[in-house]
Amino acid sequence: MPRRGQILQTRTHWLLLGLALLCSLVLFLYLLECAPQTDGNASLPGVIGENYGKEYYRALLQEQEEHYQTRATSLKRQIAQLKQELQEMSEKMRSLQERKNVGANGVGYRGNKEQAPSDLLEFLHSQIDKAEVSTGVKLPSEYGVIPFESFTLMKVFQLEMGLTRHPEEKPVRKDKRDELVEVIEAGLEVINNPDEDDEQEDEDGPLGEKLIFNENDFIEGYYRTERDKGTQYELFFKKADLMEYRHVTLFRPFGPLMKVKSEMIDISRSVINIIVPLAERTEVFVQFMQNFREVCIHQDKRIHLTVVYFGQEGLSKVKSILESVTSESNFHNYTLISLNEEFNRGRGLNVGARAWDSGEVLMFFCDVDIYFSAEFLNSCRLNAEPGKKVFYPVVFSLYNPAIVYASQDVPPPVEQQLVHKKDSGFWRDFGFGMTCQYRSDFLTIGGFDMEVKGWGGEDVHLYRKYLHGDLIVVRSPAPGLFHLWHEKRCADELTPEQYRMCIQSKAMSEASHSYLGMLVFREEIEAHLRKQAYRTDSEAGG
Repeated sequence: MPRRGQILQTRTHWLLLGLALLCSLVLFLYLLECAPQTDGNASLPGVIGENYGKEYYRALLQEQEEHYQTRATSLKRQIAQLKQELQEMSEKMRSLQERKNVGANGVGYRGNKEQAPSDLLEFLHSQIDKAEVSTGVKLPSEYGVIPFESFTLMKVFQLEMGLTRHPEEKPVRKDKRDELVEVIEAGLEVINNPDEDDEQEDEDGPLGEKLIFNENDFIEGYYRTERDKGTQYELFFKKADLMEYRHVTLFRPFGPLMKVKSEMIDISRSVINIIVPLAERTEVFVQFMQNFREVCIHQDKRIHLTVVYFGQEGLSKVKSILESVTSESNFHNYTLISLNEEFNRGRGLNVGARAWDSGEVLMFFCDVDIYFSAEFLNSCRLNAEPGKKVFYPVVFSLYNPAIVYASQDVPPPVEQQLVHKKDSGFWRDFGFGMTCQYRSDFLTIGGFDMEVKGWGGEDVHLYRKYLHGDLIVVRSPAPGLFHLWHEKRCADELTPEQYRMCIQSKAMSEASHSYLGMLVFREEIEAHLRKQAYRTDSEAGG
């Protein structure tokens, strides 16, 4: 027995010595990481002849400082975790020593101590089961949906807007920044050290080494909080030279982060059928096809376009536009459907969805005044799953450029207007027209309600159908999806509810709260300026 205790004590000493050396190594790496760069050959960004002001370099330095602060926080947290593991290991070794000394009849306290953690873990898992994580929850209306907020390494895109909040912001609050950093690190831990039940395959790097993901491989994330259950996180990682995405779901049930699942998603062969209902508006269609050519044909290359055109006026122009794109880009994956009837958006999308005859396909219902990026198309693929999830992105709607850029002679090109600023646009959280869903789910749920006529309403009815079903509805702001401003006309034949919705949409789409206030009080402002000018002239004359 003494010899056995001596061996246990020797192993304990070696284990403690090894952990101490590991902590020293991490501290050394931390000091190297935080050391200032000394490369004498480094040069400032830009080329000779460009005029960069102090603001540019100040912003660049701030961004680099934030990156290093984030990295330093990550390393500090890792050091703290190692210290905690060392302490836990010491306690385990002490407990083993105590158990050996107690003998065969020593029981009682330890049994009660293990019971509480077991009950707590069972409760935390029950919170995950109650939340809308793995299966959808039937909701009475669209107001019951808890939307996600999306984020990247540097920015958070938020829907809850107040007069002091912005549609896009850096996570400047320390608690929010630390929360998201911790979540990303937890996701990396799940990917780099998978369990046996994880739905992912081991991959090797180009030299045969184990593939390790880091924070630079984080693409995008989504999170939402159910106030009586906890916070759900959906994280997506991707190596630049690989097509597959790593998807990790985490949940914080008002306690420690808990892994829900980890899986690999291959979207390399996922084709999206973009369905666009259209009537007249051929000039806007030209602009839409410019965006389509750049993003879908030149970048994504996994797209089919379905245009459902109503009426005869402008049909020949639409045909010539599509033929021109075909000849210039050798693109033939499109379908033009002509309906000689009055425009009905729901009818057009129904026809476009049913016209597809090549089996299952992911559909993106899109309007002609929508601008989207290649990143959004991948988000569409990642957040929709047949029989499981439908994606309802929140569009960023741009204000009237004539008002936003009134100080300029001519508004800038459309590409320069695509910014997430408070005075340039807003998250259109009352719109449900843009959606990504699989054809089988759309047909199973019955498609659009054909009784809805005129402007609006049909998209809300479809949205409610999904809420009353078993599918998960992912509702989140999409940074790569913009609604371009255009003049709205609310027709007299609309129902009172449709007319009210149309007027509300028209009012909100013109300008921000502050700009509208300036327009409303324009006469008071001009009167004040006249009084100031008169007072200045009087003082000068006196």
